[in-house]
Amino acid sequence: MFKGILIEKDGDDYSARVAELDEGQLPEGDTTVRVDYSTINYKDALAITGKGPVVRRFPMVPGIDLAGTVEETTAPGLSPGDRVVLNGWGVGETHWGGLAQRARLKGEWLIPLPERFSTRDAMAIGTAGYTAMLCVMALERNGVTPDRGDVLVTGAGGGVGGFAIALLSHLGYRVIAATGRTQEADYLHGLGAAEIIDRAELSGAGKPLGKERWAGAVDTAGSHTLANVCAGTRYGGTVAACGLAQGMDLPATVAPFILRGVTLAGVDSVMRPREDRLEAWGRLADSLDEGVLETIAGEIGLEAVIPGASALMAGEVRGRRVVDVNR
Repeated sequence: MFKGILIEKDGDDYSARVAELDEGQLPEGDTTVRVDYSTINYKDALAITGKGPVVRRFPMVPGIDLAGTVEETTAPGLSPGDRVVLNGWGVGETHWGGLAQRARLKGEWLIPLPERFSTRDAMAIGTAGYTAMLCVMALERNGVTPDRGDVLVTGAGGGVGGFAIALLSHLGYRVIAATGRTQEADYLHGLGAAEIIDRAELSGAGKPLGKERWAGAVDTAGSHTLANVCAGTRYGGTVAACGLAQGMDLPATVAPFILRGVTLAGVDSVMRPREDRLEAWGRLADSLDEGVLETIAGEIGLEAVIPGASALMAGEVRGRRVVDVNR
């Protein structure tokens, strides 16, 4: 027996609870992992609270991230005792995820944990930090370099935003952080932001084109915010879009793209090819300054996950929440 968060649905009755689970309930897979840590991401909070159609099968253990040790495997390239990390691949949506003390998975979904990181470190980073690095890689591949100008990060107080600020600053970019919690200015400056703006500047209906303000951007919001970010991007710049905190719509025009040559680069972290995952995690090991993980991430136990999900949905959580599934 082991503990985990279990989401159940019976008609219109949707619930999440800490449950005692049996290994016989685990889904099919060629690899069993003893989980040390997981996280609560925005998608996990949607799943746990039922405020978004994240879960596709019931019952479901949520948790799109996990880090731990391989216990049993028949997968090529894996052995018992290997430290591994998983992000995405539909776990917590169609396949039982990481918010439990055991997980059974496909070995091809797992990548080796860089030596620099503990399993706790890996979940302090989680999908948030991994996605932020994918966004940085997208900007770089489209020619956004520090000498081209500022880079904007929206949703700066969240996990992706915080890591994007820290990574970009480390790489020499001047970062503008947009947030609805301007009282967190000291925290954002500590991560490396050079300038703080109120998200209200970007969240309303805007013009097709605005003043050219940044050479690149990492956007976690979507909707009007993404439209205004594109409208304020300099000629030849790139916007990496990875989130929908404001909404899935995009009330924009083609003006930034056909008049300024702006690139809108979509960043998916769920089904990302293995080679990109390995590159992103390798670069995280090289580029995260000491102390960033402790600044961004706090820790909770399994019993605090469900109230923590509600707090995250209410915008009350700064940075990341690492979940020690064994307490």
